[in-house]
Order: sequence, then C-alpha cells, then structure tokens
Amino acid sequence: MSVPSDKLPRHVAVIMDGNGRWAQHRGEARGFGHRAGVEAARGLMKAAAEYGIEVLTVYAFSQENWQRPGAEVALLMQLFSRALDREVAELHANNLRLRFIGDRSRFEGALTRAMGRAEALTAGNTGMTILIAIGYSGQWELVQAAERCRLAGTPVTVSALAAQLETAGLPDVDLLIRSGGEHRISNFLLWQSAYAELYFTDQLWPDFNREAFDAALHWYAARERRFGGLATPGDSTT
Repeated sequence: MSVPSDKLPRHVAVIMDGNGRWAQHRGEARGFGHRAGVEAARGLMKAAAEYGIEVLTVYAFSQENWQRPGAEVALLMQLFSRALDREVAELHANNLRLRFIGDRSRFEGALTRAMGRAEALTAGNTGMTILIAIGYSGQWELVQAAERCRLAGTPVTVSALAAQLETAGLPDVDLLIRSGGEHRISNFLLWQSAYAELYFTDQLWPDFNREAFDAALHWYAARERRFGGLATPGDSTT
C-alpha cells in the first residue's frame, strides 16, 4: 500500500548500519557486507526517488570511521569511488542532484575531484537531492558553521547558524532511519534532526529493501508531529 503524498517526509536521512555483521553472519569478510551495502543504498535511492522524496541523506562514512583498520578504510574508499563512477551518469539522466557533505581534506585528490565533477554535472537537476555524508561529523559541522559566522562578523543566532550548515537551503530531517539494531544517531545531522522522527530497525543494512523502506514510511505517516506544541483534536496520546 502506498503512502499518501501529504504524509510523506520531505527529508529522509539514513544511517546504514550492519554491513560487517551481515557478512560475518554468513561466514564472509566484512568487505562482502560493504559491497552488499552499496547495492542496498542504490535500491534505497531508486525507491526514494519513485516516492517523490525531496531530499535523501545517507551516512556513508563518518569522521570516526577513519579509526577503522587501514585495509577496511581503503576498501570503503574503493567501493565509494567505483559507485561514484558507475552511478553518476544514471543519476543525472534521472534528473537527480548529487551533493557531498563533510570534511574532504583527508580524501585523495582523485576522489575529491570526482566528487566535484559529480556535483557540477547534476547541480542544475530539479529532482530529488541526494546528500552523501562522507568524512562527516555533526559536531564538526556545527563548529564549522559557528566559525563561518565568526569570520563574517555575524552574531551566532539560530538563523545565522542554520545558514552556514552543510545543508543550508534544504529542509530539516523529517524521518531518520537507522538499520542494524542500534538506538543512537552517532553524531549524524545533529542540528537538522532536532525534530526528526527516529525509526530504528533490527534489519542489517544489506537486508534493508523496498519493503523495509515502505514500512518506515508507513510508520512515519502514522506519527503525530507536534514540534513542541499540543496534540491535535482527537489525538489520544499525551
């Protein structure tokens, strides 16, 4: 059953957790799970675009992930580079806009240049915006935004800080999904998720398919969003 368009979130953010455990449960190396996770992310983007979601943000690589073993980090960078090469033309052909948020200073030059080319190619597209959070930290983003305000001589207010975020000009997160069974947001979009609905599932990321996404959207559609206000008439919750 589809979700009514007026009940859909404008901005969906996803923490794609559980690749390594998914592989280990199958007696495989963690890299096997990361490869499967790329395919799950591809399916998510397709499903979100078909639903007409305005913004989709996926947490691809956090700043804390640099602490993982070097071989695993290298594989993740390789998979990301290959996916970028493979997918950008199709995303562009489907009128999707691709952007990257996070600190790019630690990535190899070839990868950062490829990211820049992808952003430039799709910048004029008017369909769903896909944000890839890579080298990202919510705390880092807030510090960067505050520093930009300071350099501009702008008082740090809610509106001034929001205008300096990586997501400036885009709607805040309505629905944040986390796979893998953990119930935390792991330094992801801290400002933007202030009033997000948080959906946690035990499914490991490679198993998160269209049916799982549908379930998350239906759960969201049934929520009563108050943003600190009172319940609407007829709502029985307190």
